[in-house]
Parts: sequence; structure tokens; C-alpha cells
Amino acid sequence: MSRKGKVMVAMSGGIDSTVTALMLHHEGYEVLGITMKTWDYATSGGNTSSKETGCCNIDSFNDARQAAVHHGFPHYILDIRDEFGDMVIENFVEEYLAGRTPNPCVMCNTHIKWKALLKRANALNCDFIATGHYAEVRQHTNDRYVISKGLDETKDQSYVLWGLDQELLSRTIMPLGKFRKTEIRQMAYDMGYPELAKKSESYEICFVPDNDYRGFLKRRVDGLEEQVDGGWFIDKNGKRLGKHKGYPFYTIGQRKGLEIALGKPAYVTAINPEKNTVTLGEEQDLEQTEMMVTKINWGKYDGITDGQEMFTKIRYKDKGALSNVYNDTNGVKVKFYENVKSIAPGQSAVFYEDNDVVGGGIIQRGIL
Repeated sequence: MSRKGKVMVAMSGGIDSTVTALMLHHEGYEVLGITMKTWDYATSGGNTSSKETGCCNIDSFNDARQAAVHHGFPHYILDIRDEFGDMVIENFVEEYLAGRTPNPCVMCNTHIKWKALLKRANALNCDFIATGHYAEVRQHTNDRYVISKGLDETKDQSYVLWGLDQELLSRTIMPLGKFRKTEIRQMAYDMGYPELAKKSESYEICFVPDNDYRGFLKRRVDGLEEQVDGGWFIDKNGKRLGKHKGYPFYTIGQRKGLEIALGKPAYVTAINPEKNTVTLGEEQDLEQTEMMVTKINWGKYDGITDGQEMFTKIRYKDKGALSNVYNDTNGVKVKFYENVKSIAPGQSAVFYEDNDVVGGGIIQRGIL
């Protein structure tokens, strides 16, 4: 038994998870590698002529297994397709059909991957689970476990981890949070994996490998095009501007691909699934000062005081905006110091204090 303990490492076959496993192995942990199969590429449809990317193809499985075998630690493949499909994919579809914009990575991390990992880790008597995310987990002075931003701000993934509860965080190790991506690439090269050091990364949704979520929705929901085709673009006063192709195929803040000429730039500012209308406006119409956030999970603290000042991010690449956060019956109300653009219901709002994730939730609606 290792003096540092036994750790189950989620290995996708990519550079980050491979370096994570080897780093912990070299540090003296007893490592077990596990690769999770979450979906079938063949059943996702889309452009099947392109090579499979992401974490669910046979090449990735082989890369993860070879790294484990080469360094002398066990490797397992875990089939969670049913769990993943029921929760993540169905939620993805339902959210778009409700006129919202989901974040499947948040849903997967919160409800599927971590819990699946911990369940198998317990069965194999592992002390910890580890992933290759660019973030850190530490114990705060109040004894609660908190996620902090990764050192490399261009790769920081703390935003998609806000849903992890205290039990999961108490067992989680994220060693890459202290490094920059360039350093991890060099580590891969030094460890004898030059092909990983040069390997390109995919930023697509794993179950939409051609990056065409509209096509995925059409294939997933029988007769969807016929059900939603022919709705109206309207302005903020309800005036009809022209026909659109169906409300699920648009997102708040979208400007490109609207296929309507108004003589000036137009942006999607609201979506009404009941009436199958998509409201268009000017860029300034996207600005809002408040929003309601539900399904809250607190991290650094067990709740907040009314008016607590925090930086709030409303999307993954958002730099964040200074705000005050207030407790509300169904969650929290966020009041920004300055207007923010494109608050999209269904996306995550994540609250930060310096580099620490105080908590997060799902955006219910923006308020003018």
C-alpha cells in the first residue's frame, strides 16, 4: 500500500489526464486508471466521415491503456452510456426545447462523472479520485472544500465544476491546477509521450462531434423541424420581422446565421417556445442589470450573506463582472454593478471570491 494512498484517475487518453496519472504515479500514489465510455459515436449521427474525436473512441481507450500498462498500474473501462444518456443528453435536448441554452459539461460533471468515479473508487478501496482539470481543490480555514481557479487562466476549468458537493470535493485531486498548459506539454514530452505533447484538442460537445447541435436535435427528436418550422422573428414590440426555422435552433446573443436582412446587425434577445417566436434587437438590447439563479450549490461557504460582493461569470469564457448577490426564495438574485450582455437562461452562473468558487447555479432569467 502506498504511503500517499490509492487514487483512481479518470483517463481519457489525452495529454492532461495522462500526465495527471503519471504525475501521481511518480509522486508515490498507488494509481488505478479508468476510462469512461459515455456515448457511441456511431449513434450520434452527423458527419461520420470525420475521425472520432474526444474521449470515447477506440484510439483514446488504447492510448490510456498503453500508458497504464507501460507504467505498471491497472486500467479499467467503465461503461456509463445509460447513465450519461438519461441525464446529460436528455437534459440537453429538453433545455433547448424549453428555449434555454444548456451546458452539458456542467451537468455531466455534477451528476454523472464524479459520482460514477467515486462509486467505483469505493468498490476498489481507493482513497481519492483524480482528474486532469485545470483547477485546484483545497480545504478552506472553515474546513469546507473549495475549488480555485487554475494557474493558467486560458485553460481554467473551475467554471464547469461548481456543482460538485463537499463529499465529492473531499476525495478529489486536481494536480494540473498549479501548472500552465505549456508546462504540461513539456512534461508529456519529457515522460516519453511526444505525440501527446503535439496532440490537438477538441472543444466540441463530446456527443456532438461535428459541432452541429442543431443537426443533433433534429436527429434526436422525430419531426422536430416540422413542429417548429415557420415561427416568427419579432421585435421587442411584437412586430413580425420574418420567418425563422424554429426556436430551438437559436441562442441568446446570436448574431450570425439568422438569415434575415434588417439593414442593420440583429441579435437574438429572447426566445418564446410557447409561441415559437424569436425576438431580435440591437446589441444594446442584450444588456441587463440583474438575473435570477436557481439550483444553487455552495462551495466555499455554506450560504452567503445578503448583498455579498462577488465576481459572477455567466458563461465559460466570460471574464466575470462585479456584483452583489442576495438570497431569494428559489435561489439567489444577482445585481451587477454594470450592465452585462447576453444573459442566457439555462447557462451556469458561477460566483467567485478572488480565485475561489463560492458557488454556482443555473440562470433562470435575466432582468432589465
